[in-house]
Amino acid sequence: MAAPTFTAAVARTRYTVVMALAASAAVVLADWHDGLVRSPLLPVHIGALLAVSASVIAARALHDRDLRELTQVRAVSEATQRVLLRPLPRRLGSLRVASAYRAATAHAQVGGDLYAAARTGRATRILIGDVRGKGLPALEDASALLGAFREAAHQHATLPELAAALERSVRRHLDEIAEWASDSAERFITALLVELPDGEETVRIVSCGHPPPLVNRRGPVTALCVTRPAPPLGLAGGTAEEFPLATFAFSPGDTLLLYTDGLIEARDATGSFYPVLERAAAWPWQCPHGLLQDISEDLRSYTGRHLDDDLAMVAVHSPARSCHAPATLTGPAPEATA
Repeated sequence: MAAPTFTAAVARTRYTVVMALAASAAVVLADWHDGLVRSPLLPVHIGALLAVSASVIAARALHDRDLRELTQVRAVSEATQRVLLRPLPRRLGSLRVASAYRAATAHAQVGGDLYAAARTGRATRILIGDVRGKGLPALEDASALLGAFREAAHQHATLPELAAALERSVRRHLDEIAEWASDSAERFITALLVELPDGEETVRIVSCGHPPPLVNRRGPVTALCVTRPAPPLGLAGGTAEEFPLATFAFSPGDTLLLYTDGLIEARDATGSFYPVLERAAAWPWQCPHGLLQDISEDLRSYTGRHLDDDLAMVAVHSPARSCHAPATLTGPAPEATA
């Protein structure tokens, strides 16, 4: 009886059935060897074995059905999450780009953090944001903002105008869900809008209550602190004047790191926050993908456990110009959105 039970614990239904039949045959052979073929014990042995086998086969069949359903649901979930949070291309214009995401929820690829990028004429625009809360409500708000950005990024000439359009979209979304979401008035999204114009050694930033990006200019790493940040989306105003624009130098060879608060609020076993600026000097800033990989490994080593919050990161590197590089075309670049 132990053989079918053990098989059901480690193998699929078909193997459990085969083992049950083999065990029944073994019982008959054992009783025949012991001279019990005509004894009333033989039916008792076979009946007990078949009863146990039927039970474990039924249990294994139910388990296999649930496993198939779980696999299908997970495949649909992963496909949906990939559509929601599209991977960024490795190049946007002349810029080298990398992105990384770690969800706090087990088996999830997307949570309340988000990022997206768009090529708009002669500039690259990037959005990174952090939705208040976790779980499905946060995913719903993230989806609303990502959809709005992918459309509005191509329609507005300046970052403040784009930020105002995103604010109106988030407000409409929150108004629409107010009927069934009792906390809609308390929801908001911190966000950072970044624009890197082609042919200009500048980066333009609109901050909506989001942590400042870090920049490495082949020297000390510094934070690009916006002196007049706007409130988070969902709590801000609806006009461009309410979203101050900050401009910083961004030259060839520089690297920009955008991140959510899952990085700076990660803690070690003693409760100390992750010292981003202290660790930043050892990172490979000239390689965006290597940079994000090193940060992820260092963060895992520092915390010693799974992150309690979602984490999104985007690294943007402007390659140093070569005196042998061919001249670039002056016509408008094709538009692309991720």
